[in-house]
Amino acid sequence: PYTENLGVKEVGVKLDERGRIVTDAHFQSNIKGVYAIGDCVAGPMLAHKAEEEGIACVEHIAGRGGHINYNTIPNVIYTHPEVATVGKTEEELKKEGVKYSKGVFPFIANSRARLNDDYEGLVKILTDKETDRILGIHIIGPSAGEMIAEGVLGMEYGAAAEDIGRTTHAHPTLSEAFKEACMAAYGKPIHF
Repeated sequence: PYTENLGVKEVGVKLDERGRIVTDAHFQSNIKGVYAIGDCVAGPMLAHKAEEEGIACVEHIAGRGGHINYNTIPNVIYTHPEVATVGKTEEELKKEGVKYSKGVFPFIANSRARLNDDYEGLVKILTDKETDRILGIHIIGPSAGEMIAEGVLGMEYGAAAEDIGRTTHAHPTLSEAFKEACMAAYGKPIHF
């Protein structure tokens, strides 16, 4: 974390064992009027996380009650193929004893990926076995960092895999792989 030479120690701001500023749920440190977000606080060092924390922090200061759902902050690795995840992993769901369904769709079965000759990877959707609510999304493949946004939006609003699976996606697009993985999660895949 970048907290050195900020003067936080000199004014008495509490730091954790890793040098991050300790804050409450509204980003305020132990010193009234001193707030911290992003790389200075606990959590993943992601620019988009810091941006959302900044907005929520300012909303709270303005009396508008800012909030962040940390379960819907995506992680993206900008490699080739790209990797993007949000929500729970299968390992976490098993450890928590959550009964879940899984839908997987490989990019090799997606017409746009094949046309682009870039079809390594897959989309995996994890849902609550009873309610079909999306609990986790994991994508390895072309444009994973772009595609994860559809899943983040769905998770933020409590979507079921069937909600996305029944939504029209343009053809041919990579996002159809997302739709197909959702359809597989609720047991009605078409193309794989």
